[in-house]
Amino acid sequence: MNPSNGALGTHGAPSDGPPPHEHGPPVASRMQNLLRGDLPASLVVFLIAIPLSLGIAVASGAPLLSGLIAAVVGGIVGGALSGAPLTVTGPAAGLTVVVADLVAKFGFSATAGIVLAAGVVQILFGLLKIGRAALTLSPAVVHGMLAGIGIVIAIGQVHVVLGGKPQSSVLANLQALPGQIIGHHSMALLVGALTIAVLLLWPQWKRLPALASLAKVPAPLVAVLLATIVALPMALPRVALPSNPLEAWTFPAMPSGAWGAIAIAVLTVAVVASVESLLSAVAIDKLQDGPRADLNKELTAQGAANLVSGALGGLPVTGVIVRGSTNVAAGAKSRFSAMLHGVWVGLFSLTLVGLLNKIPMAALAGVLVVIGLKLVSWDHIRELRKHHELPVYLVTVGGVVFVDLLTGVLLGIAMAVIRALWRMTHFHLDVEERSSDWKITVHGSLIFLGVSKLSRELSQVPAGKDVLIELHVDFMDHAAFAAIHDWQQSQEKSGAQVRVQEVHHSWYHWATRGKPAAKKETAGKVPPRWFAPWEHWQETVVPAQRAGSSQMAVGMAEFERHSADLVRPFLAQLAEHGQQPTQLFITCADSRVVPNMITSSGPGDLFTVRNIGNLVPRHGSGVDNSVGAAIEYAVDVLGVSTVVVCGHSDCGAMKALLAGMPTDSALGSWLTNGASTVERFRECGSDEDLERLVMTNVAQQLENLMTFPSVSRAVEAGRLTLQGMYFDIATAKIDFVCRETVTRKPVAL
Repeated sequence: MNPSNGALGTHGAPSDGPPPHEHGPPVASRMQNLLRGDLPASLVVFLIAIPLSLGIAVASGAPLLSGLIAAVVGGIVGGALSGAPLTVTGPAAGLTVVVADLVAKFGFSATAGIVLAAGVVQILFGLLKIGRAALTLSPAVVHGMLAGIGIVIAIGQVHVVLGGKPQSSVLANLQALPGQIIGHHSMALLVGALTIAVLLLWPQWKRLPALASLAKVPAPLVAVLLATIVALPMALPRVALPSNPLEAWTFPAMPSGAWGAIAIAVLTVAVVASVESLLSAVAIDKLQDGPRADLNKELTAQGAANLVSGALGGLPVTGVIVRGSTNVAAGAKSRFSAMLHGVWVGLFSLTLVGLLNKIPMAALAGVLVVIGLKLVSWDHIRELRKHHELPVYLVTVGGVVFVDLLTGVLLGIAMAVIRALWRMTHFHLDVEERSSDWKITVHGSLIFLGVSKLSRELSQVPAGKDVLIELHVDFMDHAAFAAIHDWQQSQEKSGAQVRVQEVHHSWYHWATRGKPAAKKETAGKVPPRWFAPWEHWQETVVPAQRAGSSQMAVGMAEFERHSADLVRPFLAQLAEHGQQPTQLFITCADSRVVPNMITSSGPGDLFTVRNIGNLVPRHGSGVDNSVGAAIEYAVDVLGVSTVVVCGHSDCGAMKALLAGMPTDSALGSWLTNGASTVERFRECGSDEDLERLVMTNVAQQLENLMTFPSVSRAVEAGRLTLQGMYFDIATAKIDFVCRETVTRKPVAL
């Protein structure tokens, strides 16, 4: 197997919900897909499956027939039920080490029973919908596990290539290897070396345009076929399938021994098979554009296949990336390809046993050596090194190779946890001496493991010096809080002033008020200062900083400290080249409506006009020329492409219009511009529906815009679009308003 799954991400997200409904093509198209795609693809996969299944059975120390049974069951049962239809299920190299250990401990009949039980566990995994959870395992651990398995397989099978037998452990194999190399094994070595050479060189035909079609023939098939032909006159160990497979069938038995050891064996098979299958499903998703894999359904399918395979005396099965990727490349269109490949393996095994028995064991060993080495992916190593995860990978590989699979995985997980804790303690801290005080800036997470470093850095500040501590932290536990708080009190006793300022989340100030946050989610409920109201964050500024300052002054100081540097490059560009907004945004003066926030826009994007009720006096009405001047300037001078009129829920101006304000005030006089809105609204008989009135007002103001010659000309020329919007304050939801029907419709991209 070559688990080239990349990271555990996907090309499109695999589904962990109900399987997508497969809207099948017409019967004629299905038949065409079957004959032109699935049938030839199934034959290609079948030709690969035969040597791989036999080789994996050999490496597992299991009867050769068990590998073929697993291939048949994996293809038919796994293919029929699969949540990833183009994935091919069968015996996999990733479980070879596990099965070999089980066979040595319990015997093969009991191992088949363990496979059956593991299938039941996998079905439960699928029913409990933990498919996606299995992919949360660190990629470094997963790839380290597979690489360790590959090394174990390769080192053991090298002995077979040299004409000997693999030893009981990797260390024993390594110790015996020099003697095996020195020994005279020319015939076996010739066959094994030929197999390895063909496997490595055959795909290179694709580099020669005239012979590229040869590369489509499966390399394992070519390698084993050539090796078998060359070995015909040689006296070498060969495949020994029973002449009557039905008479030599091995059925599962109840394992004997400690229940704890049996339970661990079942869980190990279930977990490793599940992870390998899910990785394969994700990888196959990257190769095809059909429906994404349903990971929970795939788990259930793999469990059913293992249940049946174990019941029939077969090896455990998983989704296999080599066969799956070949299936896609060969043009498979549906699950029928995987199912048919299982049928072909079954028919071939029953009718052509004599042909299979001519295959030399050295050839199968050569196939396994290459498969094992391909499990060590240099692409994965480079990627993990780039992300500083190589230590986790190496620890996992070492554990799997020199101890056992389960220990290696546990060591890898432990290493991943240790590195995560190590990263959390390595926050970034700067200590700067300024003209009038010292400034300490902290970025990252502050937990007990970093208290020693934190205290050491704080101690650099001399006693009696004023200090500003600026915290950019996403979490602070009690130990870190206590370290800062105790140091602050000590520094203040020496006559200094210590100010603690939190830029994002108020961990420190919550703790000082006796309300410490318990977890990061709590901090996430505090909005960033750039759009949170002053009252929600200015209380975290120490009183000495707020004394004698207005809320606006504190906000301005906050902007200069933390936002000015971020926005300055954009403002400098706008200052140099002038404004070029694309939108004229007319909205209400209500303080709860913040145009740049609800449109995710920045400086230079919106040319904004705000007034009571987002009203647009008709052109030539003479009531107010400021709105008209802004409209003409935006359309004629700035050349905006869109004019938006945005109303909002709970609008006080609309309430006043319904109540009928007297016109002897400036506000009442202004609201007379909404008279046409009220008249239009009451024609619909909706006297109490404030939301309807707001949307009617938006529609009316859009019509008023068309009374401006510059607007009507631009609209008719296709240079300008008028758009109505409605902002629901309580739900923070924005909808478009249809001018003709006066209804809301969702914003859709």
